[in-house]
Amino acid sequence: ASSMEVVATAKWVRTTARKARLVTGAVQGMPVSEALVVLRFMPRAAANDVLKVIKSAAANAEHNYKLDSSTLRVARVEVEGARALKRARAGSRSHVQNISKKTSHLRAIVTDDLEPSLRRSAAAPAAPAKKAAPAKPAAKTGKTAAAEKTETKAEVADKPKAKRTPAAKPATKPAKAEAVSDAETTTEPADDAAETK
Repeated sequence: ASSMEVVATAKWVRTTARKARLVTGAVQGMPVSEALVVLRFMPRAAANDVLKVIKSAAANAEHNYKLDSSTLRVARVEVEGARALKRARAGSRSHVQNISKKTSHLRAIVTDDLEPSLRRSAAAPAAPAKKAAPAKPAAKTGKTAAAEKTETKAEVADKPKAKRTPAAKPATKPAKAEAVSDAETTTEPADDAAETK
């Protein structure tokens, strides 16, 4: 089924076209329900005027064309600069300061096209699939990590061998043996001296 576009217009809105375009650009393409919430809490003065136009377009679609309000989204909001209201204020030295109060026309277009939402819902499962794909290389890296662990174990096994055969320990054992042998050698002459006596 082809999508239908429903329009609502607000003329002579007391805001500049630039300020209104800053607001409309933020809600373009959103579902109507989300756009209304965003505009309700947006800290801009023109947000209230844009909210009224989008709400009116949604009401037109629901009442005049029997469309489901939950399937509506903001196709676009067109902003046109309108005539400026000329005002004046008293200035210094009897001069007059001119004031230009700009206005604009707003035109909100909502549609019941479901394709964007379907694309978003279809793209949502695709993202986890992509995340799952890198999990396979993670398993490969796990294998390499296991290989690294085996390598580190081999290195650790080699290190204790190096510690088990230090030069200090054998040096101490022969030193004791030498000390004992020296004691024996020293005692033997004493015995010999006793025998000679």
